[in-house]
Order: sequence, then structure tokens, then C-alpha cells
Amino acid sequence: MTISYVAAGVLAQHTDTVAPGLPAGAAAGQLAVLQVVSGHSSDFVPSTPSGWTLAGSLSGGGGTFGANTGPRRLTFFMRVLVGGDTAPTTAIPAGSSGSMIGARIVTLARTAGTGWRWAVTFGQDTVSHTAFSAACASALTFKAGDYALLGYAWPAQAVTASARAAAAAGITFTAATARLSDAVTSGTGARLTLADSSVTAGSGSQAPTLTSTLSAATTGVAGLLRVREASSALAVTGQSVFPPRNLVSATGLTGDDITTISLLRQVNGVQVPVRAATGIDVTGQPAFLRVDAEQPFGVPMTYAAVLTDVNGAQWTVTSAAITSTVTSDVISDAIQGVGAAVRIESPLEWKRDRNATTLSVNGRLITVGRPRSGRSGTLTVRTESDNAGDDLNDLLDALTEGVLLVRKQVSLPRLDGTYALLDDTESPNWYDEFRWFSLSIVQADDWPDVMEAAGYTLADVAANFSTLGDIAAFFTGPLLAIAQYDFGP
Repeated sequence: MTISYVAAGVLAQHTDTVAPGLPAGAAAGQLAVLQVVSGHSSDFVPSTPSGWTLAGSLSGGGGTFGANTGPRRLTFFMRVLVGGDTAPTTAIPAGSSGSMIGARIVTLARTAGTGWRWAVTFGQDTVSHTAFSAACASALTFKAGDYALLGYAWPAQAVTASARAAAAAGITFTAATARLSDAVTSGTGARLTLADSSVTAGSGSQAPTLTSTLSAATTGVAGLLRVREASSALAVTGQSVFPPRNLVSATGLTGDDITTISLLRQVNGVQVPVRAATGIDVTGQPAFLRVDAEQPFGVPMTYAAVLTDVNGAQWTVTSAAITSTVTSDVISDAIQGVGAAVRIESPLEWKRDRNATTLSVNGRLITVGRPRSGRSGTLTVRTESDNAGDDLNDLLDALTEGVLLVRKQVSLPRLDGTYALLDDTESPNWYDEFRWFSLSIVQADDWPDVMEAAGYTLADVAANFSTLGDIAAFFTGPLLAIAQYDFGP
């Protein structure tokens, strides 16, 4: 296990608002856990502090709310520290002198992984006795190395606890270590308790039970916060082909129990979905790969993967920056991946139609029309070699759905985009290899999301390897290694 308990801050308590301080030694990269016990006649969930994430909350224990009796609410908030963090503030909405809230922050550290992942489940014990036992309502996935925080909230502030423990079928937990036990004396009072444990053996999805031996009979609520080092990562690799295509791969998905993934391209703070990569079911898949053949040229970009795990929590991982560069403007087919190097001539003229009719009514002209259309016009491009001219002709012959993608050498948003080809005129030069093409085009919708961009084909593999044995000898890792390999020059 590479997750460790670091330190705890000082208890903060009040009738309605608290701002618990961070523990001494809190540092960037650590995970801060804010454990809150609260009580109110209307059973409000405490407000989420700015910059923190609500992991979960449950009110339990039964009975009638009052001083040292009735239900209390246990809540966990999370934050990955960035350095220079300040004390969070959380409050009971519409709090009053009859309410109470107590909170404390603990920090955790990790030595591996790509980030932090957590999930929480809660249970309650409504029978007043000393053998506290709270069966959690929801199952969590467990595996060896998982870290567990065991949180308890009791209405009786004077009650102390021992033998705190977690149990789940087929899962082995270490003996819990007591970390906190605070009497919250403000308002109607409560007891806030925390211990930690870890999983040493077993795996699967189970609803745990949290237990403890109390010094006096009471009821209460408990929660298990499972913390794990993230394994998910996102990488981007540019293919050495023309036009460039980016291979975007997410790995380590099964380690984080990821069930759904969506990929986004990020340029200048604007996010655009990558084709055929929205809401994809990846349950049980360790990796996911898509080819992006529509990225802009000449500008830095990153990719983001929005990951949804088996518990419904969402996480985002990002790639390093990449800049796709070319030495020309490009017209391409973003589904097949083929393209041609061109020079776009200027000026451009875009026509936008508006289907309208003008009528003369009693000496007045009345115009009735529909909304303005998308742009259409003639795009004039120049190819500067026989090969480039032939490439453009081949491209226009086999356009997927008759749609082409136009991109400037350095991205130009007012030009770059997809267009339907109506007709084209080729004007070759007698004296050199230059040719001019006049393309009649109409602005088009993007290709449907189900049309996945092509990467390298079996023909590329066949051109580089003679037998299956050659492939097996060269690629000793997973099949993803073949999809990510650069077969270009």
C-alpha cells in the first residue's frame, strides 16, 4: 500500500458555521479529507466549501433530533491540495442555535499512481446499544492496496469508541488504527470519530459493515471512504503521415473501475468532442484508443478524457500538449485520413442564401423569408507538384459522403471546416507542375459521430511484416501497442 495517513488539523465546531484549518505540513499533491458531523431539525446537508468536492453524506441513527439524541449527519468533502490552500468554510443552511456542526481535516499522501480516486458508502445503526454496527447501503469495489477511512458520527458527545473495524465478504481489512475522537460540545452536541484501515487481500464489489464498541449505548451513522491511487492516464502521439493524425489513448481504465469514456480536444480553452469518442462503454477494457484526423494545425492543443466509474463518479485526465504542423494548407477526408497539400488562394467569397419572397401590398413591399443559410462559394486552391495534384484528384474521387475538410497551415477558424463538394474545375499549367482547382462547396454538418476516423490499416501492417510470427516477435506487449505504432517513414 502506497497511501499513507499524514496528519490531522484541529477540530472546528459551532452551531452553524465552521472553518477548520489545514493540518501542519499540508502540501501540494496531498489529498485533504474534510469530515463533518452536523445536526439540524431540518437535516440540511452542509454547504460544499469553495474548491472542494462533496464525496457523500448521510443522516442516520433514527429518533427525534435534540441535545445528544436523534439523527446526526456524516459528510465527507475532498480536495487535492495545490499549495497555498486556505481553510475551507462549511455551514448548515439556515442554521440556528439549536443546530450543531463539527469538522476536522486529515491529509493523505501517495507514492505512486497518476492521481487520486475515491468512493464512499454509508450505513446507520438505529438501535441504541454499545455494539455499534452499520451495514452500508451501497457496494464499493475493493482490491488489495485500497486505503479506507472509517468515519463515525454519534449524537452523544461523551461516548467513546474502541475496536473500530470494517468487514466485507471476501475482503480482508487490516486492523483499524484510531485517528480521531472528538466531542463536539456546541449546540446540540455530537461525537466525531475517524479510523483508517487498508485492504490486504480479496477483490470484488461488496457493501461493507462498520462496527465499533461504545462506552455507552447510542445510535449513529458511519461511512467508509475508499481511497485509491489512480491508474488512468491519457497520452497523445502524432502519426508521421500526411496529413497528420493524432493517436489519443487512455490506459489504466480497469484499475479505476471506469465504465464510460468521452474524449475532448482542447484548443485555447475551447473543448470539442473527438469523433466516435463520446459516452463509449469501456467496462472491463484496460485501454481505449481513437484517431483524431480533424485537429487544427499550427496551434498547441491538449486532450481530455472524462471518465465515469462504476459508482457514477466522474474524473478528468489530460494529455500533454501537442502541435500538429504542416508546410501547406490541407484538404482531406477526416474519415479515411487521406489528404492533399494545397495552397488556398484569396480572396474568398462566401455566399449565404435566404429563401425570401417580396410582395407589393397596397404600395408597400412586404418580404417574407426563412433564416439565412450556411455559406457557399468557390474555393480556389493551387497544387504545386504532379503528385499533389494527383492526390487531390484521388481525394475528390472518393470523398466520404462527398464531404471534405479544409484546414489552413496555421488554423483559421473562419475558414477551417467541413464542406460538401458540388463540382470542381481543374486548370493545369502548360509550363510547370502547378494546377489550379476551383471547388464549388457548401458548408456542411460534421460527419456523424458514429463514423470513426481511420488509423493505420492492415495494409500498413502487411507492408512491414511478413508473418504473424514477425508481428508477435516485434510487439511483445498488448494489442494497443500495434494500434499506437508509427508505420510512417
